[in-house]
Order: sequence, then structure tokens, then C-alpha cells
Amino acid sequence: MLIYLIGYMGSGKTTAGLKLAVKMGYTFADLDVMIENKYKITIEKFFEKYGEPTFRKIERETLIETFSFSNTVVATGGGTPCFSDNMELINKNGISVYLKMPDNALGQRLLNSKKKRPLLAGQTDDEIIVSIRNQLQVREPFYLKSCLVSPGIDLDMNSLVGDINKIIGVC
Repeated sequence: MLIYLIGYMGSGKTTAGLKLAVKMGYTFADLDVMIENKYKITIEKFFEKYGEPTFRKIERETLIETFSFSNTVVATGGGTPCFSDNMELINKNGISVYLKMPDNALGQRLLNSKKKRPLLAGQTDDEIIVSIRNQLQVREPFYLKSCLVSPGIDLDMNSLVGDINKIIGVC
């Protein structure tokens, strides 16, 4: 079984994914890390050098590679479900879980993050908050196509595992 964690950048997909994989006895994969390892370049540098359209193309190719995995929790990039028919493919090949967080909480996480985010580069703190709100309005309709919606703040891992197991039992 494949479990895809989706949500806006900073929603905790990687952190939750690692914990969820351990709890379920699954392996863990992070799309961004897979891309960085394959192309030997950080996501930030990739965006700078090749631009977003090229990144989205290889992101999709990498997503498709994950469909051959088994018993894996996959942390997607924040934009992965929002391009092409990626969300439909994710739901066809596994269980998607949207880690939903309010924009103000995402803003605080991203402002305090040491990791640079290419889509927020060069923006002031106020501009980042506005950008998050605007992007969430565009992206959330894709995120809400998930099999499960779970709160990203105070995520209860036992409850999440129980919800996932209910879906697995129906498949």
C-alpha cells in the first residue's frame, strides 16, 4: 500500500511521514529528496537554474516512479497534487492524506524555518504571509480531493493510523 502525504509547504509532511512510516512498519520516501539525489542539485538551485515548469515535469516523473513502491509513505512537494493530473494519479495508486493547517500557522512555521523555499524567495515576512494565503486558495481545492483530511497541528498519529487502516480495509 502507498500512502501519500500532501499539503502546503511547512505542513509537516516529512516529519509526519517519517513517524507514520515507523508506526505502520512502512518505508519512507520524500519526493524532493528523491529529486535532489537523482539530479544532484537542491530544489532551490533547481528552481533557480531550470525554472518551475521544468521542475514540475521531473516532479511528475518522480511521482510516477513511486507507484512501483510497496508499503511506503511518500511525502510529496506542496505543489505536487496541483499540477497535471497528479492528484488523480495519487488517489488511483494509493491513499492520500491532506495535512491541513491554517495559513497563519504555516506562515509562522515557514518564517521560522531554516530551509529555504524557492516559491517564497526574496519576499518580506508580510509578503510571505500574503503569498501563503493566495497560494492556499489556489491549491486547497486539489488538496481537498484527498482520501483523508487530517489536522496538521497536534496531529494524532494513532488516530491517523486508525483512519488509514479503515480505508485499507475497504480497498
